Amino acid sequence: MPSSRRTATGVAALSAAAALVSLTPATASAHGAVFNPVSRIAACYAEGPETPKSQVCKDLVADSGTQPLYDWNEVNIANAAGQHQALIPDGKLCSANREKYRALDWARTDWPATAVAAGSFDFKFRVTAPHSGTMTVYITKAGFDPTHPLKWSDLDPTPVAVYNTGRTATDGYYNFTGTFPARTGRHIVYKIWQRNDSPEAFYSCSDVTFGGTATASATAAEAQAPTEAKIAAGAELSTVSHAGHGGDEQPPALSAETTEAPSSPLPLALTGAGALAVFAAGTLLLGRRRNPSAS
Repeated sequence: MPSSRRTATGVAALSAAAALVSLTPATASAHGAVFNPVSRIAACYAEGPETPKSQVCKDLVADSGTQPLYDWNEVNIANAAGQHQALIPDGKLCSANREKYRALDWARTDWPATAVAAGSFDFKFRVTAPHSGTMTVYITKAGFDPTHPLKWSDLDPTPVAVYNTGRTATDGYYNFTGTFPARTGRHIVYKIWQRNDSPEAFYSCSDVTFGGTATASATAAEAQAPTEAKIAAGAELSTVSHAGHGGDEQPPALSAETTEAPSSPLPLALTGAGALAVFAAGTLLLGRRRNPSAS
């Protein structure tokens, strides 16, 4: 084969391989926050990191700056591996023992809250990068005193919801139903999201009120979740990375449908074709280098 033809063939093979590789979905790790009932960090981010409205959110920014709010979807421990109580001491549950998020542990009654009632409740979790795992939601025991830092022993051991998360999320949300027990007054809903494709876990606290409005406290505001416009506006100021966590070598699913093996062999065929193309290109170019005088 003439060298010009070999070169053209090699370039074509490399181009084909590049085109096929470009079809591979980008990897991502799991991040997000509870939007119903609204978590503390989500409520303060919704108010605006630069112009918070409630006193507690103003104090959070004064204490820790605006970055924790721009990183609203990151309250995590990278190597938790299910050892939540061993890694997070009493009084540090809301921050996951992260100094960056220390203000979330404040035992105050003016955190923006969500009004709830005993019975069925529709939870909403805004996920910015879905992954498989288990989301377990707890609530504080009857008689909980919100003026004291949250301890593990304050949580009712019976979860109000357990949801197995998948690698896709409809419209960017995990939606699932749980059941609140009978309570009165102000309580905390605590969420643990443990990934099963890596040791990473995520945590959050949401303030709720039973038997009245969310503004039962004279100084409390009704919690609002961030709008999609607010999320988009602050994205450039976030320092949260969606890569580099365990399990990221697994490509995420491309749709909100099944994550099972595709019924069509086309994706596997494309992957195989890409590998063959790269192999063919390498063989042709290597042969040309070894025998440059061949006609």
